Amino acid sequence: MSDSSQFLLAIEFAGTGAHPSSWRRDDSRAEDLFAARYWVDLVGSADRAGVELAFIPDDFGIASTGGAVRGRLEAVGIAARLSAATSRIGLVPTATVTHTEPFHLAKAIQTIDHTTAGRAGWEVAVTENYDATKLFGRKETQQDTASLWAEAHEAAEVAARLWDSWEDDAEIRDVATGRFIDRDKLHYIDFTGEYFSVKGPSITPRSPQGQPLVAATVDSEESFEFAVARADLVRIRAKTAEEAAALTARLREAVGSRPIRVLLDLDVLLAADEDAAAAALATLDGWTGQTYTPDTVFYRGAAEGLGELIAGLQGVDGVTFRPLALASTAKRLVDDVLPALRPTAAPTPGTLRERLGLALPANRYATSN
Repeated sequence: MSDSSQFLLAIEFAGTGAHPSSWRRDDSRAEDLFAARYWVDLVGSADRAGVELAFIPDDFGIASTGGAVRGRLEAVGIAARLSAATSRIGLVPTATVTHTEPFHLAKAIQTIDHTTAGRAGWEVAVTENYDATKLFGRKETQQDTASLWAEAHEAAEVAARLWDSWEDDAEIRDVATGRFIDRDKLHYIDFTGEYFSVKGPSITPRSPQGQPLVAATVDSEESFEFAVARADLVRIRAKTAEEAAALTARLREAVGSRPIRVLLDLDVLLAADEDAAAAALATLDGWTGQTYTPDTVFYRGAAEGLGELIAGLQGVDGVTFRPLALASTAKRLVDDVLPALRPTAAPTPGTLRERLGLALPANRYATSN
């Protein structure tokens, strides 16, 4: 683990679950999937249980698998709704930079940081789905992986500069003179790159965290390099605890002295016991006609065994649970797993950055720095 004193717990809230047939379960709550109450109930219960982070994935593509849910709500919009329904948990929606403008993404994430008093993050992602390219119609050709992640680097740089474009004390609200801001503390970013040209400044004042946390999932060399350069939160995937420890060590060596928090993705299907979980998985696989093949550590069984697995992890700062069947497994996580992993002490106050032991970024434009 890092110098952060508490092992971090996160949950990925992906539709009705990571398994494409999860919506067919009687307890899936698929009928509520496009209603606010679904997200408020599930993320709200995790918030009250002491989960540090809620990852809300997103994608431009429409599911092509016949038995999968075809459609989703937009992740940043879900996070905005949850800002008023949660009090502690970090809200980290995925916002894909391919085909979108960093100015819009930056102000949307920064707005959530304001409305949550400093609990926002942004998981940066790219899409190699050419069908998504055709949905937008903005780019005529398919980009290769290197180009996609080079574009992501630029988008993240633009966002960081926009987040800094208001100094902390730029708002003066001087009623006597009618000056709301000190214009000397509002800065043009004047960014010109291969993919974007953005003058700025942002329309949104600097938020409680200074810069919302940036997250990335490492699943390629290109995403590894992005995480090393840009991410505060790094999600990794590994088939064994040993592989996870090795990848974490490689990340920390590449990053150097810059603090990051590394979380291992952990696919989970909880049930009363191992036999019940195996039967549930067989049913899910039967509906798709394919065997679920995880790309990371996969646990299926009772809650007690999950706690033992987590206790044996080395090097990582925490885990991101990816429930195969979200509603049922999230309830078991909250009721049966979290109480054993979380002390009963009062929650630590402060912004998400402060609670994760990550310093407030200095504003690059502030003359007083």
